[in-house]
Amino acid sequence: MTTDTAARPPDHPPVAFGRVGVLLVNLGTPDATDFWSVRRYLSEFLSDRRVVELPRLLWQPILQGIILTTRPRRSGHAYAQIWDRSRNQSPLKSITEDQAAALQALLGPDVDVDWAMRYGNPSIAGRLTAMKARGCDRILIAPLYPQYSGATTASVVDKVGEAMMAMRWQPALRTLPPYYDDPGYIAALAGSVRARINTLDWEPEVLLASFHGMPRRTLDLGDPYHCHCQKTGRLLREALDWPAARFHITFQSRFGRAEWLRPYTDQTLRALAGKGVKRLAIIAPAFTADCIETLEELSLANRDLFLSHGGEAFAYVPCLNAGSDGMAMLAGLVRRELQGWI
Repeated sequence: MTTDTAARPPDHPPVAFGRVGVLLVNLGTPDATDFWSVRRYLSEFLSDRRVVELPRLLWQPILQGIILTTRPRRSGHAYAQIWDRSRNQSPLKSITEDQAAALQALLGPDVDVDWAMRYGNPSIAGRLTAMKARGCDRILIAPLYPQYSGATTASVVDKVGEAMMAMRWQPALRTLPPYYDDPGYIAALAGSVRARINTLDWEPEVLLASFHGMPRRTLDLGDPYHCHCQKTGRLLREALDWPAARFHITFQSRFGRAEWLRPYTDQTLRALAGKGVKRLAIIAPAFTADCIETLEELSLANRDLFLSHGGEAFAYVPCLNAGSDGMAMLAGLVRRELQGWI
């Protein structure tokens, strides 16, 4: 941090400036697993117009009524199964915190690394204000979404803009672009698959790449997310030299009655087991940190689904998280985007 002491009048308060910052942003998490904590989180998340694009007069009565009356208990139960009790927070928060610390160590003291959640705590506005107070007048916003979607990356940018509207003295900003086809990202994913398979005493017949789902209409309206996922999957398969017939790209976590991006992960698992596939591995390339969608939905619920329909062996490939390969990749992306600032 630099403070201007030479040019300011004697009665002028100290002004911190001259620091370069990086703000990692992930999706979000409730602060606890109880009903009201989960309800607050879901209310914020599902009130985002980027996430649910229905008219508010139609959606809000449904959300504030049946959904926020029933879903918090189910989600709270799911969170409780994977909760990081040693740190009393969700794995997503723990891992994102660890990623920020690891990135700080890799980038060194010339860069101020912080982290925030799009929904819940710590908030984007709060962390931007803290970074500004520490002298960061140039900040790289790094949404931790390899594939771009209006519901994820754009929502982060929206929230950053909202926070900036409250600042009289705004920092200069850059945004980390999506990196769905970056060679370093693909190599890190492929390495994680190889490392996981090496721990098994059996060989997967099928590798399934499960991406978070989006409503089908987002593709029809021009959102590039589906195309980004397809390219990530293709490049990962090629990097692994995995046979096309034994590699599937699917989409998980659909919600509501509308059609979502297909094929669906759960239906694909059921179908593969029905066709005689006994041994399967699954990876979630849309997630940079393990969370409820990977640890509970994929690793627990979908594992049980596959085994109950005739499968015999199931392996989940963890996200890159704060591992050395993933962090080296992220540090490389960040250094590239900070050129001219550091």
